[in-house]
Amino acid sequence: MYSGTESDVAQREAREPEAATGYIDKKAVVADDYMVVAANPYAAAAGRNIIQQGGSAIDAAIAVQAMLTLVEPQSSGIGGGAFILYWDNTAQELHTFDGREIAPGAVNPQWFMQNGEVMAWRDAVVGGKSVGVPGVLKALEMAHGEFGQLPWRALFDETITTASEGFEVSPRLEKLIALDYHPGLKTFPASAAYFRPDGEPLKAGTIKKNQPLADTLTAIAKQGSAYMYEGPLAEKIVATVNEAPINPGQMSTDDLARYQAKKRKGVCGPYRSKQVCGMAPPSSGGVNVYQILKLLERFELAGMAPKSAEFAHLFAQASALTYADRARYIADTDFTQLSYDALIAEEYLSERSQLIGSQQAWQPAQAGQPYNRETADGQAFELPNTSHVVIVDKQGNAVSMTSSIEFMFGSGLMVDGFLLNNQLTDFSFNPDKGGEPVLNRVEPYKRPRSAMSPTMVFADSGELELVVGSPGGSRIIDYVAQTLIGVIDFNLNIQQAINLPKITNRNDYTALEKGTPLEALEAPLKALGHRVRIIDLNSGLHGIEIRDGKLIGGADPRREGQAVGE
Repeated sequence: MYSGTESDVAQREAREPEAATGYIDKKAVVADDYMVVAANPYAAAAGRNIIQQGGSAIDAAIAVQAMLTLVEPQSSGIGGGAFILYWDNTAQELHTFDGREIAPGAVNPQWFMQNGEVMAWRDAVVGGKSVGVPGVLKALEMAHGEFGQLPWRALFDETITTASEGFEVSPRLEKLIALDYHPGLKTFPASAAYFRPDGEPLKAGTIKKNQPLADTLTAIAKQGSAYMYEGPLAEKIVATVNEAPINPGQMSTDDLARYQAKKRKGVCGPYRSKQVCGMAPPSSGGVNVYQILKLLERFELAGMAPKSAEFAHLFAQASALTYADRARYIADTDFTQLSYDALIAEEYLSERSQLIGSQQAWQPAQAGQPYNRETADGQAFELPNTSHVVIVDKQGNAVSMTSSIEFMFGSGLMVDGFLLNNQLTDFSFNPDKGGEPVLNRVEPYKRPRSAMSPTMVFADSGELELVVGSPGGSRIIDYVAQTLIGVIDFNLNIQQAINLPKITNRNDYTALEKGTPLEALEAPLKALGHRVRIIDLNSGLHGIEIRDGKLIGGADPRREGQAVGE
């Protein structure tokens, strides 16, 4: 049974089915007018078609998310949540939308405790107990109200047609079903019937229809998000959660009716000659990606080889310090009342950077002390799924959106053609530690912490230069930070930076991507004190770089993503 211990996490990563089959040097896609990068060719095409019809970047993002719900159900969908960065090129203004799920009103801090013990993660994830109130549709609707160009109802047409007529099942979807890792796909009747017809996993190349989703999206196109958050569909969601044969939850129709997406101030700050912006808590991405960059800013990274032990050593040290702060301090600020400003303050990060050195042995990091408040580290498990979308439209408006249902196939529960998330397992399972409260503990109507890191980079003149993000669970922060360094410090284009073999350290061990030149760093890093593991690192990065008047699109070779543009 998967209990969430370190050894079990390592075993889970070793079995990760979405991993790369080796180091691949994928080529960039270059365009003049617009670019869409999404995790599946159907989704990328849906976004492209909306832009060709005169739609904005946010219009295209809605069409992409609708299609991902159909063709990449294991990673994201309208039953999950999202964080969205939107760049209004005319007004030269950044907007961020928080569509993170919320916990139902009936939860309590001991939600994932049994007889005084923390539940095993695998036991907690399956069924209604892990389901948060979905938020992605509300966030997209809010953004569309401000920045949409085409009518809402027109943005779902392509997915409705594809769901009715059928789509071709991808190899990645086949692999994840065949892995047989999610018990819900066999246990829950609706999911079993859809993903394992006749008791066998769907096969790649199969033409799969989803008429219930077509009907759901038809109603959403006509009625807006109200169709999902009020009335019969809301009642179906609540019944599915509360009557789950495994881990029934305690959601109410009031929980859905009260859900609101939120606009938040972006997390922005200088790095080198650039301005880097990300998402505020409950996403930790904006704070943590920026922390890594600033901790490394005093080093001449441009003079280092991207695949060198010297860079990997420094990057792992900076990452460990960042993840130590993340575990202790980052949670939904509507509940903690802690401003993230202290974590990205110049003086604080300058002091923390002195703990890093080229010849200094790696060791586990301790959280800093930017606040006059006692808190404890939490225990949450964030695994490598999720989806990321980047779009630049013909007017130069841009979207960086990370959306997720968390684990592969979420909670395993299916309602009217779409899966429900298991995002409540992103809360800390232990509400306190050593008598001190854990900030990311479960509480009613709270949003769980996330590693999702949609990011935008601007020139010192204020012009947009880079739009990027990634799936990958808690490793997302490292994936995005390493990619930014690849572009800003190593002067690679966005595709070359995405191709780089991956390095991560979550204040535990230094992971080097299996099947890449980084395997040669194992011995020198061990000599510097690292605990090293050679494992598959399935990043799934997507990015768009704006350089010399051209749009350069990058899609991660480790997954099925595609960049399209003209």
